[in-house]
Amino acid sequence: MLITDILARNARMYGSEIALVEREPARSLRQEITWKTFDDRANAIAQILMTRGVRKGDRVIHLMMNGIDWLPVYFGILRTGAWAVPLNFRFVAQTIANCTLTAEARVFIFGPEFVERIEAIRDQVRQCVETFLFMGPASDCPEWAEPLEPLIAACPADSPPSVAIDICDDAALYFTSGTTGMPKAVRLTHRNLEHACYLENRHHNQTHGDNFLCIPPLYHTGAKMHWFGNFIVGAKAVLLKGVEPRWIIEAVSEENVTIVWLLVPWVMDLLLAIKSGELKLENYHLDQWRLMHIGAQPVPLSLILEWKKIFPHHQYDTNYGLSETTGPGCIHLGLENMHKVGAIGVPGFDWEYQIVDDHRQKVSQGTPGELIVKGPGVMTEYYKNPDATAATLIDGWLLTGDVAREDEDGFIWLVDRKKDVVITGGENIYPVEIEDFLMAHPDIHDVAVIGLPSPRLGEIAAAIIQVKPGATLTKEAVDEYCQALARYKRPRKIIFADVPRNPTGKIEKPVLRERYSGHRESFKA
Repeated sequence: MLITDILARNARMYGSEIALVEREPARSLRQEITWKTFDDRANAIAQILMTRGVRKGDRVIHLMMNGIDWLPVYFGILRTGAWAVPLNFRFVAQTIANCTLTAEARVFIFGPEFVERIEAIRDQVRQCVETFLFMGPASDCPEWAEPLEPLIAACPADSPPSVAIDICDDAALYFTSGTTGMPKAVRLTHRNLEHACYLENRHHNQTHGDNFLCIPPLYHTGAKMHWFGNFIVGAKAVLLKGVEPRWIIEAVSEENVTIVWLLVPWVMDLLLAIKSGELKLENYHLDQWRLMHIGAQPVPLSLILEWKKIFPHHQYDTNYGLSETTGPGCIHLGLENMHKVGAIGVPGFDWEYQIVDDHRQKVSQGTPGELIVKGPGVMTEYYKNPDATAATLIDGWLLTGDVAREDEDGFIWLVDRKKDVVITGGENIYPVEIEDFLMAHPDIHDVAVIGLPSPRLGEIAAAIIQVKPGATLTKEAVDEYCQALARYKRPRKIIFADVPRNPTGKIEKPVLRERYSGHRESFKA
């Protein structure tokens, strides 16, 4: 069933019920839309695009901050048969231009936050973009674009376009985060998106009475696909702008949220606020909160154990996935697997996996190797990048680039990214293992381990440590703590600094490598 048809069904069955809530606490703003309004606005967007020449198979850029219009615009694009192309709101102007030209987008939809960046590349992308559509107050619309709101208001309600779309048709291009080089364009079909709905609902057991709090950016497959589990049963969702601990807890309490998906840094901040007394949980209505999901990156075991001390009744799960697998869930640690917290889980609904060596031969149980996966969420290709596609897709298997191992019970443990492995004196060091170890220290708020060049050993492990507010920590104290590690695994350099993370919570290790590879005086050694 097309996800656009699921939306139409929700509008018929739950038309007057709230579908989406947007909260922006910094501005004391809250707005909501019903399923019928959601559906009507998606139809209007589709009609507007089609009157501007968009046809099945065209590409439409979607560059907006999280908000109540993000999803109606996305679904409106899909209803035309065009490919939705959501872009990372952190992309600089030239990256936006590169992605637009790669997609050969015919129409560009954008929010007010991006006027300056688009102005800088407008002439460059004119070779493919015919129309710019502005989603924001009409009074703020630049003269070279058309304001969408008056156009939406003029569209007849309940007017879905008549476009024949097959479940196997192309639906979207998702550009990877692009931390090194040009982002790659992941090509997904309507079948990929449909399966994500069933997979997420199967994993999290959502019912119509659930309510999902979504904070991560919707351009990322993880955020949207997690919402799909609620969407398929017509359940409400809350889009929260801002990650202050108080704002998160207020949203859970005031919106009667039952499922929360957080990234590791936000969990850290929440725990600090609770333990410091800044947040007093007894002042909030939290009994309905049943499921805590932490994902998008390796989750330290110590973090979950600390969370469960405060919220012992919470179910916990985590998903592993990539944009190339239509987001999370190809590997899943379910509600019934709390005894395996720290693992990324077992194959998700309809997925297979193998752990292989460099020759794609299966390794023995317990031996680290590359995780490869096969299932209905695997992308079609990297669009216009046959070399990268050939290196990543082999006989239906997706090579993830992640190193993992399987334990005696068949659970998969993420060891590290292949490209992040530090080879020191011929020994492999897996940074995630060291990061998990250091995260258990009571004074460490966040940590990243990277390899730095060494003329004698090839590389050495360096730990960038962000200390908890109010705490003090010395290199000597860290060295003493690391005596519990094998000697070759101990960080040779300790750097006290903030740990940069992208909007999906992943550590920006290329930034750290560039920052510290040749800057020895920055080390507190």
